Amino acid sequence: MTSIKVNAEKEYLVHLDSNWRDAVESLAGSHNKTLLMVPTELVDLFQMQALAKANLRIVEIPKGESAKSPEFLLKMWEVCGEFGLKRSDCIIGIGGGSATDLAGFVAASWLRGISWHAIPTSLAGMVDAAIGGKTGINSSHGKNLIGAFHSPTSVVIDQEFLNSLSERDFNAGMAEVIKCGFISDQKILELALDAKSNIKELISRSIAVKAQVVSADFKEGRLREILNYGHTLGHAIEKIEEYKLRHGEAVAIGLVFAAELSNIAGGLNAAAVVLHRELLEKFDLPTSYRPEALPKLLELMAGDKKSRGTIVRFIGLEEIAKPIWLESVTSDQIAQAYGRISG
Repeated sequence: MTSIKVNAEKEYLVHLDSNWRDAVESLAGSHNKTLLMVPTELVDLFQMQALAKANLRIVEIPKGESAKSPEFLLKMWEVCGEFGLKRSDCIIGIGGGSATDLAGFVAASWLRGISWHAIPTSLAGMVDAAIGGKTGINSSHGKNLIGAFHSPTSVVIDQEFLNSLSERDFNAGMAEVIKCGFISDQKILELALDAKSNIKELISRSIAVKAQVVSADFKEGRLREILNYGHTLGHAIEKIEEYKLRHGEAVAIGLVFAAELSNIAGGLNAAAVVLHRELLEKFDLPTSYRPEALPKLLELMAGDKKSRGTIVRFIGLEEIAKPIWLESVTSDQIAQAYGRISG
């Protein structure tokens, strides 16, 4: 088994080539009580294992972003209280990025922080959401505005889950993989040309990119912001679409916008912008958005976590694998970049 070390506020391992069944068995055996948070569509996989042990409790959570509502968070706190979770116990978050975001925040907020473990089942969860210790709940004002930095105790990657992943969800996860290639590891961009054959190395390299960044800057002092390349516009699009788009689909649009803005304001060459479109479209990901949406998108981007005062800040690229901070872009430059992706 291969492991990648993350050294954030605490040190933990991301275990690749793992077996999720063995992991649940081991974790349950090492804690007095274990709460498994599992999305509706996966609950049958875990039901028998949970019922076989008195110290395991399975709780079914909604699919996707609907799990990350303040209302459902309150229900989860009630479950923790009723089950009697103590500081020596743990939570296991199983599922896509929304499931691990929720599990991590419940763990961070219950008894001021208990142990939690992530078993991501989507490609996006494996390479991004489950790693790094960002946990979050959505607000009516935007995505992940309620959150905490609370690292998992371990992350278990079992590629078996990818076998049942829909083509759409696999492709959406590739947006995060491709992002890692553009901000740090150009080899990823080459491997992505034959993603299915290279998926093990793509996952490993993407995790390594994130592990390196969050180990150097856990609480997003500055460096960690590069992981949000494409996300400023992407999160705003998710909000407008009421989360009907996959996260990676919205991020794909945001990546092309960020590349166009980088070309206008940061000197990124046109060939790199074209490469963004070509790679993302290879996975049937959207690369444009509605022209009339810009005013609302600007309003939502003003509330982005990277914004400072009234200034909207973007992560851009000077060249591939060389991120820059675009902190003084004008409204005209934003409109020009958006004009290139609207249609």
